[in-house]
Amino acid sequence: MKLKYLASAVAVMMLTSGSVMAKNDLASFHTEMGDCQSCHVAEKMKDIKKSMTDSQTHENAQCQDCHGGYADLVNDELAFDPHASHLGDINCTSCHTAHAKPELTCNNCHNFEIEMPFADSTAKKKWDGDWNQEKIQQAIDKGPVETVDVIVVGGGSAGFNAAISAKMAGANVVLFEKAPYTGGNSMLAAGGMNAVGTPQQKAKGIEDTVDWYAEDAMKGGRYQNDPKLVQTMAEESAGAVAWLESLGADMSELKRSGGARAERTHAPSGGRSVGPHLIDTLRKAAVERDIPVRVNSRVEKIVLNDDQSVAGVVVHGRHSGYNMVAADSIVLATGGYGMNKQMVAYYRPTMKDMTSSNNVTATGDGVLLAKEIGASMTDIDWVQAHPTVGKDSRILISETVRGVGAIMVNTDGNRFINELTTRDRASDAILKQKDQYAWLVFDAQLVEKKKMVRGYEHLGMLSKANTIEELAKITGMADLPKTAADYNKYKAAGKDDAFGRANMPLSLSTPPYYAVKVAPGIHHTMGGIAIDTDTNILNLQSWKMPGLFAAGEVTGGVHGYNRLGGNAIADTVVFGRIAGENAAKHALKTK
Repeated sequence: MKLKYLASAVAVMMLTSGSVMAKNDLASFHTEMGDCQSCHVAEKMKDIKKSMTDSQTHENAQCQDCHGGYADLVNDELAFDPHASHLGDINCTSCHTAHAKPELTCNNCHNFEIEMPFADSTAKKKWDGDWNQEKIQQAIDKGPVETVDVIVVGGGSAGFNAAISAKMAGANVVLFEKAPYTGGNSMLAAGGMNAVGTPQQKAKGIEDTVDWYAEDAMKGGRYQNDPKLVQTMAEESAGAVAWLESLGADMSELKRSGGARAERTHAPSGGRSVGPHLIDTLRKAAVERDIPVRVNSRVEKIVLNDDQSVAGVVVHGRHSGYNMVAADSIVLATGGYGMNKQMVAYYRPTMKDMTSSNNVTATGDGVLLAKEIGASMTDIDWVQAHPTVGKDSRILISETVRGVGAIMVNTDGNRFINELTTRDRASDAILKQKDQYAWLVFDAQLVEKKKMVRGYEHLGMLSKANTIEELAKITGMADLPKTAADYNKYKAAGKDDAFGRANMPLSLSTPPYYAVKVAPGIHHTMGGIAIDTDTNILNLQSWKMPGLFAAGEVTGGVHGYNRLGGNAIADTVVFGRIAGENAAKHALKTK
């Protein structure tokens, strides 16, 4: 039975700290139905704070015990249903806060107008995760409250893969994530994962090699990548796909991303986005392996012994406060800094006012933690603009939309570049157009093949028409009918005489027709912590720092000055696995 939330809360009287206060929040409403134990495990008010875990595990379980899981709460009558989002089954407390004003997590990226229960509560969240150096030092002086073999910092793809790999190698592992839910930037990945030599490629007869993969990545990165890291990613990519499939992932579809000479981007069937699917798979895999994943837990210091060996970290928990956790190995997998405006302004000032497609968690914490202990940085000032972020939004329009068949035109309706060029060249070309934005144009054939496009329509981002001429009139692209006719001729002939596009899988011939405005936005920070092929963090002398490992967007060297689409997930899986395995080996050897 579906339970419907009340539109607004009932003001009730609640006894708190010896005084009677009128409140209008989630906690007060539940207290009216019973007492504090409706949510909390403790019997006495004074013990509730002590009994709560940072992840609020019991409290979230209580929500589902009464109201059911996300599948039970889905309401098809709503124009937008937050319980059916790509974020998956995140904690209820990510949005619903007992003693404070609720916050719709979706609106970190979107602008949905939806009235949440108890929205008129005036209390604000008290925990904001600010770093407090005095409390950090007090935690160090007090000593560790817990000891594990491996600590993984960050709950995206790299972090989960590292934690699972370390656990399977025999280590005692804990994963800390500062946000109230896991996923990071990986959860927002739309396209897929590049890999070479997979059964999927062989089944379709696709000719591809490890050398081609590496050469494409090096060329895309303007040959500023670390060739050894690129070679490792290419060589291990097929094994990484097999690894994901062994955990339950569906990587059955193949397509081509910009800068690749072959179809090597692996993705879930039905045109689904890769990120939500992988994070859902990895979350379940961690649960199945009894890996503690603690959200609302921000690592704010890496603690080293006098001999520079790893001592542990200081974690700032939402409820537990500042505590030191001891370990022999640490894996940093905290992502990039694409949502840290100060860091972007410092490292890449020309992009300081640009929108970002990143998760709000991408604030560069790992870079700051590593720099503080003397780690070296590589290409730290290189930031990638993705050419197709929805104009005036933070919603990424996946590169694979072009790969599957969309064309890109300017505001007059004329193509101006090969749609499958690299991201940096496409971004530069858009910014040279008179209005500094472009349109992606496609038809019903693409919508049928690419399921994620329906999400863009759901978000109100698409212009739609029954004919190309009508679409041209709606969007003001006067030259679009001729451009579409020319493109259809190129498709029929198998040769793009205008821009040399090699991959033209679809024509523009099946109504309805669609267009979406796009402009460049910050998407990936290529630079970060310097690592070797074993994911050891390197110091300023380029020597490895024993017990310290890093993987994913927090690192530099893999992508050079420009990342190819499909290589980010490959980076996180390949090097996440390596980091977890080597962190476990180091910790178990140290015992």
